[in-house]
Amino acid sequence: MIVKCVRTVGVAVGVCLLALSAHADTTVENVRIWSENERTRVVLDLDGPVDHKIFTLRGPDRLVIDLKDSRVSGAMGSLPDGVGSVRSIRSGLRANGQLRVVLDLKQSVRSRSFTTGPNERYGDRLVIDLLRSGALTPVKRASEARAQGRDLIIAIDPGHGGRDPGAIGKARTYEKDVVLAISKVLARRINAEPGMKALLIRDRDVYVDHRERIEIARRGKADLFVSVHADAVVDRRPRGASVYALSLRGASDEAARQLAQRENSHVGGVPLNTADGDLASVLLDLSQNAALSASLDVGQSVMDELAKVGRVHRSQVQQAGFIVLKAPDTPSILVETGFISNPTEEKNLKSRAYQNKLAAAMLTGIRRYFYENPPPDSLIAMQLKNRPNGAVNHVIARGDTLSEIAERYNVSTAAIRRANNLRTDRIRVGQTLSIPLLSGS
Repeated sequence: MIVKCVRTVGVAVGVCLLALSAHADTTVENVRIWSENERTRVVLDLDGPVDHKIFTLRGPDRLVIDLKDSRVSGAMGSLPDGVGSVRSIRSGLRANGQLRVVLDLKQSVRSRSFTTGPNERYGDRLVIDLLRSGALTPVKRASEARAQGRDLIIAIDPGHGGRDPGAIGKARTYEKDVVLAISKVLARRINAEPGMKALLIRDRDVYVDHRERIEIARRGKADLFVSVHADAVVDRRPRGASVYALSLRGASDEAARQLAQRENSHVGGVPLNTADGDLASVLLDLSQNAALSASLDVGQSVMDELAKVGRVHRSQVQQAGFIVLKAPDTPSILVETGFISNPTEEKNLKSRAYQNKLAAAMLTGIRRYFYENPPPDSLIAMQLKNRPNGAVNHVIARGDTLSEIAERYNVSTAAIRRANNLRTDRIRVGQTLSIPLLSGS
């Protein structure tokens, strides 16, 4: 529930944002703040796009936001009692022309920021999410209330297919075949994971329309959508994996389409045809921002694991307007598993052993995200709640080794052996291991 919103006013109590630098390129027109559960969201309404950086300071706790070539339009509202994690806001113009906005905080927080383009209600925005350190935030879902202890649904989307071969390597390797093979391995691993279930968008060589892929995932009530691809460029030298989340500059058109089809659209469990125009627009906007924040988090977790398998093309999650990432209420990522245009990587991508490593890395990243951010009605959340030592069960799948499992959960092999009374590292397919996640060993 939104507990307070700060709007542009003429008087500021103890703190204000100063209107300076008339030649600045971007103007901060408004600041909106609200708090819900353990999260505080700060939105700077802008008259155009802006480059920014954020960082935190301790003693006292502060979040600093530097905006390049920017100014504010006037005084902003004060926070006499504070909102969520924010005690007060202040700002000033630095010598280098940057506008510095400082959020004085009530406690230590984790933060994430992203920019988003205009929609029907708002213009450009800079969004900063603050999560109290140690708190967990569940993935936002579009589905209705579910039974307690449910499995998480991970939609796996092998790119291309059928009449669309995707990229073609020098050795005539088709992207559609490689990504289907990787996706099937990933699906098998997910299905072997307690508390998770895979939904394959296609399981054979058929073409599926981009928007139909999104709809299949939504009908399946997916908690996460993962589209699997292989990159290609004319230059055969580039190599390495990449992970993409949606750029919200490419999402506003999807929001408009959803609004135009309100009789068939649901967001956040609410049918849009029951909401007036303004409410429907706000629901879509909030849902898209929440889904993007989750997408960036799970995407970085997957990216970090892929970096352990081989070279990565980009170490941070990239953002682009891919159609399959445009579901307004489902966290979605697109994984470029490598460059099929690179002869070495083309060979790797055809290798079953390498496909298995890629799938294992993706699962590890997905698992880590959901163990840190379990939806409260999920089996994973119940396992974590019911096990004070933080242990979880892992069912051995074909190809698993004890060392890989230890690396996957960021614990030592010795800790796993102790928790399961194992004398050696030998394990068997189907065996269930107790993984002591909170072990410092």
